[in-house]
Amino acid sequence: MIMDASAMERAITRITYEILERNKGTEGVCLVGIFSRGAVLAKRISAKIQSLEHVTVPCGALDITPYRDDKKDSDLPEKTKINFDINGMRVVIVDDVICTGRTTRAAIDALITRGRPDCIQLAALVDRGHRELPIRPDYVGKNLPTSGEETVRVKMTELDNADGVFLYAEEG
Repeated sequence: MIMDASAMERAITRITYEILERNKGTEGVCLVGIFSRGAVLAKRISAKIQSLEHVTVPCGALDITPYRDDKKDSDLPEKTKINFDINGMRVVIVDDVICTGRTTRAAIDALITRGRPDCIQLAALVDRGHRELPIRPDYVGKNLPTSGEETVRVKMTELDNADGVFLYAEEG
C-alpha cells in the first residue's frame, strides 16, 4: 500500500488548500472529475472547500470515452454530468492517477466542446510520470515514480468500500 485512508485524506486536504490559494478563493472556480474515481475525488475536494470556505463550488463529472485516441467509437451513452456553464470559469480537472497525459488531453478536448473556460488546471492524486504529451498537473497528492511494468490502483470508499493507493507489479 502506497497511501492509506489517512494519507489520502491529507493529500486531498493539501490539494484543496493549493487550489484555494492559487485561485485566491472560490470565485469563478469549478471542479470537473474524470469518471470514475476522478469524479469521486472532485466531490471530496468540493466538500472540503464547502467545509473550509462555506461556499459551494460547482462540481461535475466528465466522461472522456468519446474523446480517447486509443479506443474505438462506442455506442454507450455518454455519462458526463456538468450542470453549469464553464464559459469564463477556472476549471480544475480532477483525476486519480496521471501517467501518459492522454486521459487529460481527452478531458481537455471534452471540455472545449462544452464551452470556453478562462483557464484549465489539473489536479491528480497520484503522478506516476511516463508522460507522452507535454501535460503536467498543477496539484499533486503524491509523486510516485513507477516502472512501465507497474500499475497504480486507487481505491475509493464510494466505489470500492475502502480508501487506498496500491502499487502492483504486472505478472508476465
